[in-house]
Amino acid sequence: MVKSVLRGMFWMAMGGLMLSIMNAFMRVMTLEMEPLQAQFVRYGFGFLALLPLMLRGPVRRLWPKNMSGQIWRGLAQAAALSLFFLALPHMPLADMTAIMFTTPFFVLVGAALFLNETVTPARWLAAAVGFIGVAIVLWPHLGLDGGAGLWSLVMLGAAPFFATSFLLTKALTRDESSDTLVVWQNIVVTVITLPAALYFWTDPTPQQWGLLAFCGVVGTLAHWCFTRAFYLADISAVQPMRFLDLIWSSVLGMLLFANTPSATALAGGVVIVMASIWLARFESGRARVAAAARTCCNQRCRAAQIRLNSKWALRPTSRVALRRLPALRRSAAPEAGASAWHRCRTIC
Repeated sequence: MVKSVLRGMFWMAMGGLMLSIMNAFMRVMTLEMEPLQAQFVRYGFGFLALLPLMLRGPVRRLWPKNMSGQIWRGLAQAAALSLFFLALPHMPLADMTAIMFTTPFFVLVGAALFLNETVTPARWLAAAVGFIGVAIVLWPHLGLDGGAGLWSLVMLGAAPFFATSFLLTKALTRDESSDTLVVWQNIVVTVITLPAALYFWTDPTPQQWGLLAFCGVVGTLAHWCFTRAFYLADISAVQPMRFLDLIWSSVLGMLLFANTPSATALAGGVVIVMASIWLARFESGRARVAAAARTCCNQRCRAAQIRLNSKWALRPTSRVALRRLPALRRSAAPEAGASAWHRCRTIC
């Protein structure tokens, strides 16, 4: 369980890095062509990048068990991307990334309401501290002067749609493979964005084709990393790792667009990174306690079964212990944390 949570955080951080790289180059593309066309071509190349995966075995293995869930997830993703790419050419990368950090709040609320995940106070605290870091970054840009504030609101409107897509992805991981989820997201988004792309279509240059192909491959790898993270750990545990995207986007903005991070961006980045590191350490320690509790309970359950088969098998305490074994095992679930340890000592 310890390794599972940390691996989930690792894949979420790697997915955020790849997505930041893609967004940096997509900003270049949206400055040169219609954003909705760039969005379509990026997902089209992402679909082509998946062809080797699709042809690796029987295609029927990728047919989803929940087609309606795939369609709704694609609709949410397409709506989020449309708002995102419309605002992308009008904002610095660091500001854009900071605004998108409101997505974890929607994810945490949705995980508690719709996925029945236990959102611990530590996860709420990490998200809240991370949001404080976002507020530090955004403070100088909160005005509506020059239209920047308007495009900030457009970017902010994409956050709940991205959160909906993440929550649906997490829910679908119960029945679908990661390959199926990535393939069908590309298919549905490509089909949905086709009409707008045809309406605004202009022929890209060879260099633009190359950059869009690169973005398609990197974006698809990013979503595979996210899906892998959702398999390994609760979405509420790994989502705060996306706060690290501010560091990636600040560096990329400086390298590609000569946008030097401001003092507020650096200060907010420090707060965000500290919150992410603290959550990773907390989840690691919590998982170790839960693993110890599960080990203790398993050992005591085996001891109770041995006593039941002994000459003292008819003792009332042994019969009570046997009846309570299922509840005992449930109390040792990995997500139970320190409370499982307490129940182990009292029940066993």
